[in-house]
Amino acid sequence: MPGAEIVEAGGREVTITNPDRVVFPSTGHTKLDLVRYYLAVGGGALRGVADRPTVLKRFVHGVDEEPFFQKRAPAKRPDWIEVAEFRYPSGRSAEEVIGRDLATIAWCVNLGCVDLNPHSVRFPDIDHPDELRVDLDPVPGVPWEEIIEVALQARDVLTEHGLTPFPKTSGSRGFHVYAPITPGWTYPQVRKAAEAVAREVESRAPGIATSHWWKEERQGVFVDFNQNARDRTTVSAYSVRPTGRVSTPLAWDEVPGCDPETYTMEVVTARFEERGDPWAAMDGVEGSLDSLLALSKAQGPRPKNPKGAGRREPTMPLIEIARAEKKDDAVKALDNWKGRHPEAAALLEPADVLVDSMRGRSSTWTRIRINLQHVPEDLRPPQEPLEVDFDPWAGLRPGS
Repeated sequence: MPGAEIVEAGGREVTITNPDRVVFPSTGHTKLDLVRYYLAVGGGALRGVADRPTVLKRFVHGVDEEPFFQKRAPAKRPDWIEVAEFRYPSGRSAEEVIGRDLATIAWCVNLGCVDLNPHSVRFPDIDHPDELRVDLDPVPGVPWEEIIEVALQARDVLTEHGLTPFPKTSGSRGFHVYAPITPGWTYPQVRKAAEAVAREVESRAPGIATSHWWKEERQGVFVDFNQNARDRTTVSAYSVRPTGRVSTPLAWDEVPGCDPETYTMEVVTARFEERGDPWAAMDGVEGSLDSLLALSKAQGPRPKNPKGAGRREPTMPLIEIARAEKKDDAVKALDNWKGRHPEAAALLEPADVLVDSMRGRSSTWTRIRINLQHVPEDLRPPQEPLEVDFDPWAGLRPGS
């Protein structure tokens, strides 16, 4: 194939098309650079996806453009690419790529994948997770030191309940802590155990950590337990993020002084060659969820909606600004809103601007809302017609 390059990966030859295509415009890194990075940290990268059904998150035009999510493996694929039928809560299913070997990783990168997004299960038992995942998601304005403090609290809770936690940077703003578990628990049970961790961390670090699900109610670092739901995936260890930074496994003694911005492809490649993989010790330390499920029972149910059953009533003064196919369009709509309401805009705190990356059928779209909690009632702008009102389901509804 003209312009293609053949790489050897795990004993197979993989064709890399358009190898010189720039994936990271800010640094000039190409598709071939990305493939070579994953091969250089191959043992660690493979450990993160091995035997796991994986959603393909494809940046076909580079990281400056929005990706699309492809659950179903392409019909046209090499015969050595293995798939597994993964069933979702919606009742739909998809034949997803299984991360078997380095050749599979290289093939995924050739399709435009930058980071790798596996489920928390391994084939053939894809109904029982073998990892409990704690995703620390800070609201805007939270200092890195507080994120680390919450990570250390999560470590302590997991350890006290018989699990062996492993830390990594997320490659973005947050932090991840994984704990291997013996397969056998269902997705709802693992999610309940993770929620117990979140509530316990919140009780130990009040004002810094939160387990509140609704975004407008969060302050500090959200301990996201819902990443353990059946339909969720999390970026794997050694994944390169659109930021250009790597989701980097660490030893716990490195965590307090770590700087996530330093973990670039070049740095992590050298680190892996010199020090190996801190997560190599994950094998053989699978633990039980019995203690965390007992904690969950002791914590009791969360308080119910005081207004009764049915649709949740917002507890904060929220207005919606935009629903946009492209994030840039949503941000422009926010800037326009601030221009129309400068007095209210000046009173907003960073966490009052709620920017959500939402998943449609195959791609993400952006929703922006404003929490007017810090704006006096007489200065609060009303809900206005959305300047950008993208409908990700247009054309997919019956009768449309």
